[in-house]
Amino acid sequence: MRKELPANPKAFLEGQFLLINKPKTWTSFDVVNKVRYTLKKKLGIKKIKVGHAGTLDPLATGLLLLATGKNTKRLEDLTGLNKQYTGSIQFGSSTPSYDAETEVDETYPTDHLSAAFIEEKLANFRGQIEQVPPVFSAIKVNGVPLYKKARKGITVEVKSRSVRIDRFDLVSFESPIMEFLVDCSKGTYIRSLAHDLGKACESGAYLKSLVRTKIGAYLLEDAWEVEDFVSAVDEL
Repeated sequence: MRKELPANPKAFLEGQFLLINKPKTWTSFDVVNKVRYTLKKKLGIKKIKVGHAGTLDPLATGLLLLATGKNTKRLEDLTGLNKQYTGSIQFGSSTPSYDAETEVDETYPTDHLSAAFIEEKLANFRGQIEQVPPVFSAIKVNGVPLYKKARKGITVEVKSRSVRIDRFDLVSFESPIMEFLVDCSKGTYIRSLAHDLGKACESGAYLKSLVRTKIGAYLLEDAWEVEDFVSAVDEL
């Protein structure tokens, strides 16, 4: 159940946690900026601290955990929480960004794919695994986000990282689309999971859609839609 806002908006200055459903095409910082602007306008102030506990890619939707005021100091403790995602993977083609942000750069066969075949390969993507993040990511090398270099066509070697996949389930498969559910540790790139699964299946794949449904014990079903939050603050 969605948590109601405090009766006194000044409570946001002291510190609150907020669950927000990030809209598609918005960056996580767009959401933070919208919440910050809304609160500053309501309170008639020039500054208020607002932060989030883990970004979502612009094309993804779902749960963002935000904090205001003094609670922003506790965000670091929350970034390490496990995450849950649902989404879809498109087999038969790949993209440089591993998702739909960039155009398809190569196509692959899919006639051999079946739910049973994919299920067999999924076993290799559960537990502690090594994963190479996408070059189109916010990871910084020498202080510069990788995606800025990638968009300029600059090749950068990205080191693999160890992540934990507690669950990677095939929900359904209607060629060439697979619906999935993932439970994973901090730092996992679902785009890389999609890309690597495509290669393991002797095809290619990219992340077609993604929804973050859970962060620790926090649930998407309890989150505010951005516009509903703005309206609710205006009415305080």
